[in-house]
Amino acid sequence: MYYNELKEYIRAGKADEVLALIIGKSDVKKEQERYLKLLDDAYELFGDGDYHFVSSPGRSEIGGNHTDHQHGHVVAAGLNIDNLAVVKKNGTSVVHYKDRGFGYFSVDLSDLSMREAEKNTSEALVRGIAARLNELGFQYGGFDALCESKVLVGSGISSSACFEVMLVEIFNSLFNEDKIDPVLRAKIGQYAENVYFGKPSGLLDQMAISVGGFVAIDFKDPQDPAIENYDFSFSDHGYELILVNTKGDHSDLSHEYAAVPYEIKEVAEQLGVEVLADSSRDALLKDLKTIREKVNNDRAILRAFHFFNEDKRAIAQKEAVKNGDIDALLKLMKESGRSSFEYLQNVYPASRLYSQSLALGLCLADMYLKDEGAYRVHGGGFEGTIQCVVPQNKLDGFRDLMKQTFGEDCLLEVKVRPFGTRTVI
Repeated sequence: MYYNELKEYIRAGKADEVLALIIGKSDVKKEQERYLKLLDDAYELFGDGDYHFVSSPGRSEIGGNHTDHQHGHVVAAGLNIDNLAVVKKNGTSVVHYKDRGFGYFSVDLSDLSMREAEKNTSEALVRGIAARLNELGFQYGGFDALCESKVLVGSGISSSACFEVMLVEIFNSLFNEDKIDPVLRAKIGQYAENVYFGKPSGLLDQMAISVGGFVAIDFKDPQDPAIENYDFSFSDHGYELILVNTKGDHSDLSHEYAAVPYEIKEVAEQLGVEVLADSSRDALLKDLKTIREKVNNDRAILRAFHFFNEDKRAIAQKEAVKNGDIDALLKLMKESGRSSFEYLQNVYPASRLYSQSLALGLCLADMYLKDEGAYRVHGGGFEGTIQCVVPQNKLDGFRDLMKQTFGEDCLLEVKVRPFGTRTVI
């Protein structure tokens, strides 16, 4: 729809049903205003045209901490915190992209070759996605986009994957008549990140964001992961999902993250497999003395045991979500958190023994929630956010406790939205 028609469409409430699914019924009016303001700004910047809105959610890992790179199981959820872009074709080969928080860039898609100078940039992701679409026989072209990002960098809900999958959906909607399914969209985003952006990554983040809802993923075949999607809400069971940014220092931690798959791989090699999903805990126990001597790294052994236990836990979490069993799900989430702390050891960096903000956050959550709710490290760990499921009758006290420790802006209160990245209008 063109500017005036689209503006009237939103004002008349014709988009309210889908907005309520994304943000919640109580916030629809505010979301209407957000859409209208973004449309006004795009019109002023790019002029009139056939505009569309694309919404791409952040994601929260519910279970399966560091299991994806070993071809294991994961449970994750798309959130109601999103990147929202208003877009239109521009009839050229050039992509014009402006983000209110991150400035402007353009990419000429007449040249899809990878550029070393572009690595680690947004431009690389746009070019890489277009290149992959071209390889797969899909269409691409220039477009104008104005974006407002609520999935902020460093928020722990995967801003990079959110951006990538949003870009793929823009090409899908504008040039391919929505023919690209959510799984392939995720893979295209991952390709651009791995090859053009230059960052090795698994498929968990892109998949959770592309599919949305509660999503259970089996990475046994990482090229064709098995995916199951469920409609499940913490709020319906009297709880709320809260991420707490414990304000740790993320700098110089690449070696800590890299050590996790590296050490686990050492154990896998001693078991005669490439990834731990192709072996078992019993096999490790059987030859533990010999493997321990050869690896000469007890932390690697502990991390391998974490994988075997966590992988089974993620499968059990899927069943709990499938059956609507909130008590079982919360119990498993807490067990996941303890395993990450004790065996995976990604709650604080070994190189910074005095920097334990995640551990402090988990300590406070444990003392306050006691036997209610759940709490665990969120995502890669070492620094960043913890994930808490808080009973609704304990929200005020929980907020106060965390804010007085980590600052007024430390809380990100989110809900699971039932679908992933989508062209909304």
